[in-house]
Amino acid sequence: MPEQGWRSLLRPTVSQIAVALLIGGLAFAITVQVRDDGTDDYSGVRGEDLVELLKSLDSANERLSTQIEELTATRNGLLSSTQLSDKAKKEAKKRAEELGILAGTRGATGPGVEVVINDPQDDLDAAAILDAVEELRDAGAEAIVINGVARVVAQTYFLDEEDKILVGGREIKRPYRIEAIGDSSTLAGAVRFPGGLVDRVSTRGGSAFVTEVEKVAITALADVKTPEYARPTS
Repeated sequence: MPEQGWRSLLRPTVSQIAVALLIGGLAFAITVQVRDDGTDDYSGVRGEDLVELLKSLDSANERLSTQIEELTATRNGLLSSTQLSDKAKKEAKKRAEELGILAGTRGATGPGVEVVINDPQDDLDAAAILDAVEELRDAGAEAIVINGVARVVAQTYFLDEEDKILVGGREIKRPYRIEAIGDSSTLAGAVRFPGGLVDRVSTRGGSAFVTEVEKVAITALADVKTPEYARPTS
C-alpha cells in the first residue's frame, strides 16, 4: 500500500473523535456515579494505613458510646429530679391544705357530728360553750364551727358580753349548733358519755342532742391576725 494510503488510515476522522469523546464522557459519568453511591475503593491503600484507619474508627465509636452513656445518664437524672420535684410540690400543697384547715383559713368537709344545744332558760354562758368545744377537740375533732359562722381555732376566744355570747368576735344565738369533723362515732360517744356534755347541759336546764353525719361541710373561715410578739424561729 502506498505511503499516502497508510497516512490516511492513521489520521483520525471526525466520527472517530466523536466516538472517543462519547466513550470518555460515559466513563467519567460512571466514575462519578460510583463515588456518589458511597462506595470507597481501598484496593490501593497499604495494609498499615488500613490498620490505622480501623483504629481511628474504633476510637470514634468508643467516644460516641461514652457520649451516649453520659447523655442517657443526664436524661435519666433530669427525669428523676423532675419527678421528685413534682412529688415535693404535691406533698407541699397537701401539707399547706392540711395546715389551712387546722388554722381555719380553708374550708373543710368530712364525716363528723352535729351537736344542737337548747338553752330555754338562757342559763348557759360562754364557758359552757367552750367546754362543749373542748370536749369535741379532746375526742379528735379536726375542724369546728358554731352556728355556721364562728370557725373555732386555737386563737378563738369565748366571751360573755351583757346577754350575748361572742365566739371569736361573732355573736352566736340560741339554739347553739356545733358542727365538728372527725371520727363520727368517737365524737358522738364523747358527747353522750356519762358526766359529759349532755349531762352537764341537762343539769343547767338545757338539752343537748348529737347526730352522726356522713358529710359535714364547713365553709366559715377564721379571722387571720398578724402576730404582734411572736416571730418565726430561724
